[in-house]
Amino acid sequence: MAKSSNQKLKLLYLLKMLEEKTDEENTMTINDMIAELERYGITAERKSIYDDLEALRHYGLDIAIRKSKTTDYFVAGRLFELPELKLLVDAVQCSKFVTHKKSNELIKKIESLASNKQAQSLHRQVYVSNRVKTINESIYYNVDRLHAAIAENRQVSFKYFDYDVKKEKVYRKNGDKYTVSPYGLSWDDENYYLVTFSTKYNSFTHYRVDRMTEIDLKDESRDPLLDREQFDIADYSKKVFNMFGGEEVTVKIQFDNSLVNAVVDRFGKDIIIGRLDDDSFYIWIKVAVSSTFFAWVSQFGSKVKILSPEMVVEQYKANMKEILAQY
Repeated sequence: MAKSSNQKLKLLYLLKMLEEKTDEENTMTINDMIAELERYGITAERKSIYDDLEALRHYGLDIAIRKSKTTDYFVAGRLFELPELKLLVDAVQCSKFVTHKKSNELIKKIESLASNKQAQSLHRQVYVSNRVKTINESIYYNVDRLHAAIAENRQVSFKYFDYDVKKEKVYRKNGDKYTVSPYGLSWDDENYYLVTFSTKYNSFTHYRVDRMTEIDLKDESRDPLLDREQFDIADYSKKVFNMFGGEEVTVKIQFDNSLVNAVVDRFGKDIIIGRLDDDSFYIWIKVAVSSTFFAWVSQFGSKVKILSPEMVVEQYKANMKEILAQY
């Protein structure tokens, strides 16, 4: 490329170097900028750099000046602060439903929002642990299609599979497609779930997004919810423990006072807590009674007791007896 053509790109290269090479701890002088521009075949005088910096400020770039023995320039404010980028990297790295390959691609894009030096600190943070990841590379695009279906009020069809003991896919319904009415996506217990509604059965159900393939948007509209019924994805997730469904029942549970945090973490701060005595409290909560609900209760041992209804108490006792019978 001729030098005259490069000259037209001077302002863009100046923007590039400031964003990539500077932050609060890494700065550039005017001489540094002139030397860096020369690498791109661009000659510049000090006065023209001052004019360019002023133009970039008008454009919206937050260029700060620090004076000591030299006058140093750096980008002070960015769209995302470094702690925010670290939070995004952690979220991507911890997400079980995002594959290793897609995690690395997303993290590289997040790194591009920081200076080169800051990006190195983000890169080191990637290796926090060897987390289990999904092996379905298409989930990233599955989520996008499902969001589109919900926004456009359309049904979707897909194939759904499980893994056998050889870790090979086994499709349900002999490989025939499901056709469902999607109403929400829930990230629960490190997995993504599609929540659907069926008019025929007058109920909601859910599917693991990473076990869905060949997703297609249908021309048909979704099954409508019942009159005046509004779907609350957060409420649904609270009632359905770890996305294992069961009959919804209002249950009264007694807890030791030491378990207040666990109750708030599970059911939220809006849960109404009643005092039983100096050492314990109780709650009324509508849950889907299932083995995973019982597992959640049993993890607290003698510090939790299901008080009512008697049907659920008996189911819990039978569940515990079934487990003990194996030992």
